[in-house]
Amino acid sequence: MDRLHRKGLISNPASKANSVEVTEAGLREAETAFHRLCKSND
Repeated sequence: MDRLHRKGLISNPASKANSVEVTEAGLREAETAFHRLCKSND
């Protein structure tokens, strides 16, 4: 989790919450990875 936070992809994981928030940069990175990995080979 710390590595993702250092890259700016998630909110601070050091809080007492059981979840973290995905940042705008994290969302863009996830969408890019999804499209790269799941694109159709038609």
